[in-house]
Amino acid sequence: METFSDGVLSITITLLVAEIVRPEHAPGQLLSKLVEQWPSYIAFLASFFYTGVIWLNHRAVFARVRYCDRALHLANLFLLLTSGLIPFPTAILSSSMQTGNDFDARIAVALYSAISGSMCLAWLILFHVLSIRPWLVEHHISSDFFPRERLRAILGVVCYTVAGVAGLSMPKLALVIFLALPVFYGITSEGLTETRVRLQFGKAQREAAVERGADRAG
Repeated sequence: METFSDGVLSITITLLVAEIVRPEHAPGQLLSKLVEQWPSYIAFLASFFYTGVIWLNHRAVFARVRYCDRALHLANLFLLLTSGLIPFPTAILSSSMQTGNDFDARIAVALYSAISGSMCLAWLILFHVLSIRPWLVEHHISSDFFPRERLRAILGVVCYTVAGVAGLSMPKLALVIFLALPVFYGITSEGLTETRVRLQFGKAQREAAVERGADRAG
């Protein structure tokens, strides 16, 4: 399962560079032509980053899985399908922002919201399968881990829906949501529970360091 999934995601990342074409140019115009392609560079970086975040989350999930059945395989295939589509709306969104046409921008925002929201729905299905099939999960994993993870997926479905609706009149607001969600999923790739524990541990370490510094000063 992991090998196949890693292969699909790695191919997705490899194909991203195909969106960056070699510009045709007259002598002395290479630099200007390269600069004109800036939306392609942004789309490449955004898609690469988001696909990387998806991979981190996927690895974290299946590190907690000990057995795969048909339902989990199907849920994973749906996730890979929607994840593989992410570079397409990203490139469309980037190019539409360059043209400055409001109608095109709204369509691009709606497309990105629909595909990204579908991907979050795929995560929700995957988490639900693992929630109702505890025998698929490693024994040391808390029974409420994957039920809680459904909240992360639901948040994505809701936020991308809001972005799609808001983007009809305020495309820039939708862009803020589009940028914020991958960052959130990157930070919480190990799960909400693990992230909270890590943050609390880091806070405790900082407080202990401050106390040690105060003791030395005293």
